[in-house]
Order: sequence, then C-alpha cells, then structure tokens
Amino acid sequence: MKRMKWLVLVAAFAMVVAACGDDDDTGTTIESGSLEGTSVSIFGAFTSIEADAVNAVIDEKFNGPTGAEAFYEGSESFEEQVKIRVDGGNAPDIALYPQPGSVVEQAAAGEAIALEDLGFTLDELNATFGEYLVGLGEFEGKHYGIPTNTNSKSLVWYNLPVFEDQGYDTPGTWDELTALSDQMLTDGFTPWCIGTGSEAATGWPATDWMEDIMLRTAGADVYDQWVDHSIPFNDPAVLRAAGLFQDVWGTEGYVLGGAATIPDIDFRDSPDPMLADPPGCLMHRQASFIVNFFPEGSVVGTDVDLFAFPDIDEGVKGSLIAGELGAVFDDRPEVRAFIRSFISTDVQCTMGAQEGVSRISPNVNTSADCYADPVVATIAGSILDALRAGGARFDASDLMPSEVGSGSFWTGMNEWMRGDALEDVFQDIEDSWPAG
Repeated sequence: MKRMKWLVLVAAFAMVVAACGDDDDTGTTIESGSLEGTSVSIFGAFTSIEADAVNAVIDEKFNGPTGAEAFYEGSESFEEQVKIRVDGGNAPDIALYPQPGSVVEQAAAGEAIALEDLGFTLDELNATFGEYLVGLGEFEGKHYGIPTNTNSKSLVWYNLPVFEDQGYDTPGTWDELTALSDQMLTDGFTPWCIGTGSEAATGWPATDWMEDIMLRTAGADVYDQWVDHSIPFNDPAVLRAAGLFQDVWGTEGYVLGGAATIPDIDFRDSPDPMLADPPGCLMHRQASFIVNFFPEGSVVGTDVDLFAFPDIDEGVKGSLIAGELGAVFDDRPEVRAFIRSFISTDVQCTMGAQEGVSRISPNVNTSADCYADPVVATIAGSILDALRAGGARFDASDLMPSEVGSGSFWTGMNEWMRGDALEDVFQDIEDSWPAG
C-alpha cells in the first residue's frame, strides 16, 4: 500500500467526518478561574512522550482557563497499582482503564460512579462515541466507562525499502501472508519480529494476535460468545485460531530469536530490528500506538509502512480495536468539569495535533485534519468505519474478567511459547474463569 493511497483515504475520511460538525460537544461552559484551588488526579497505563503530551493539553485547555490543577500520572504497572490504590481507599479521581472488564468490575464492587449520576445522558454519550464503545462500560442499566482514547490493533508494519527492493506485494489474505513469509525465508530474511514483554502485563501482545485471528475465522458473534464465556475458552473455534497463530511463531525461521525468546523481548523494543540496517526482520504486527516506540528518526512512508491484518476465512470481516475507558471514583464539580473538557471535540482535536503521539479520539465528531500525522488520520477513519459497520470488536482480553483477561490469558501465552502444550495451557485458562 503506497503513500498516495493513504493520502487519498485521508481526504475521503475528512469529507465524511466533516459532515458530523466540529462544534464543542461538552454541553457546558467553564468560567475562567472558576476552579481555582481545586485538583483532579488522573491515573493510567501510558507513559513517556504520550503522558507528557496529554499533560500539556490538560494544562493548555483545562488548567490554564479554569485555575484547576489536573494532572495525569502514568505507570507501566498500572493494572497492579490501580488495584492497590482502589482497594486501599486511595483511588485516583479518574482511572483510565485499558480493560473495560475492569471498569465493570469496579461498578459491580460499588466503587465507580455511573456516568448518568455525573450528569450525562445515554443519548448524549451515544451521539459522542457510538453505542458499541459506550456499551462496554454498562452494568445493570447504567454506564461507568467514558471513552477517552482508541487505537487500531489490526495492523502489520513492514520495512518499506526491502519490500520495494524485493518487489513484495502487501498481502490481503492469510494464504498470501503465509506465502510471503515463506518467500522471505527463501530470500534470506526473517519474516517476523514479535515481543510480548511488558513487566507485569507480559503476554498481552500475543493475546492480540489470537483475537485478530478469532475475528477473522469465528466471526464477531462467536468472538462475543468467547468474551462472555457463552462458549468455553478452549472451544474448537478458539483452538483453531490458536493453531493458526502457532503456524506463525512456531514455524522455524519465521520469528527473530525463536519462539522461546518472545516473552523476554519488550514489546516497545520488538520493532527495532525491523528498522535496523540491515533489518533483523521485515514485519511486525502491532497497534497504531507502536509508532511512539519506533527508533528515533524513523519515518512512516519512507522507512516503514503498514497494511491491514489480512482476511482469513472468506466472507468473515473484523477489526480489532482497543483504547481506554475512564472510570470515575469521586464526584466533585472539578472532576465533572474535567471529564466534559477532556472528551470535548476541541480537546480531543488538540490531542491529535501533538507531534510524535498517535492518540486517536473516540469522539466521532473529531475530524481528520486534527491529526498531525496523515497515517494516524487514516487509521482513525478505519476505526470509525469498522464501528459503523458493526465489525469492530474491542480487545477480548480487556473485556474478560481480570482473573483471565489480564491474568491467566496473558501468562498462558508465555507458557505456550516456552513449550507447554496448547491443549493444557488453554484448559488451564478455562479452569481459571471465575464462577458465577
């Protein structure tokens, strides 16, 4: 897929979203200096340049005008730390969960505050984010998760110069992807870089591979049944998806370093060999945010490009997405004001304009020209298209109960790649599913 095609898609997307309008959608106006002396704490998983960019926008768009002191704090061990803080009675005002299932758990425990109790209406939320994203945080008829970011996970990045030099075509089907990987081996290249290391969350990139394959084989309806445990975790449809994934990481020569090293390679470092000279691999499957971790000086469209994760079964379409849902733990005027400001079209557009950051707004009124990077703008368009078509699904591990989704599923992937039998690993994950 050449750069010109991306630019054409960006232009088309811009015309579509322009029809939605770009009026501020917060429904409230904050008087200058009206929140002087107040503070709002926000806690989440993203760190580094992304955290700095978010705090810069908060300062410009919220703290400056209102006089408040809102601050985002990120932790690479967020899943562990937020549980400790909530259980210890020291919850942040707002926690940005990558796992919607955790938001529902906080609602069930009586910790999170319903968005309806914070002054939102369901019609307002649906008009801003669409029913699917809003529904991810539903519990007993109320909604507890405010969408604050989204990204596409169904992407494969590749070394553009080598593809051009070798005359490789980007694959549109799984069979074509397999044939391309085999050709790369024949030509003396390693097809894939895969790394799933992520501190306490090690294993999650492998679950993403599983989920992308599940969507394109079993389809969205069976995917939903897998998520809510209407079928067992080790249902034949799931085992088939696992087998296809194993055809990638388990085929000799396909993965740089071999399968057993995958859990030891930090996911942030795993694309580096693809962009080395000479390259250690030629392809890397990862979400849109991985551009934040490319080696300094790497240019999308020159050094690296991307294609959509390919179709597998004929007639089965899907797109894997992820993001954050904000759960609110304290109802104060400044917290309400911050949420409405943060999700507004104006603030979300400003977020998209931050250089070197690929945060994508879940607010459907945010237009393509907000984004500093045209490739990110195109990815944003593809997410909205998938949501409208009903084929988009959130990361399954993030929707499952935390004992499984951010527990046994993650660790099971590591055990499997280190040599444990597929059937045993998936039976153990099934056995870990909480009763009731």
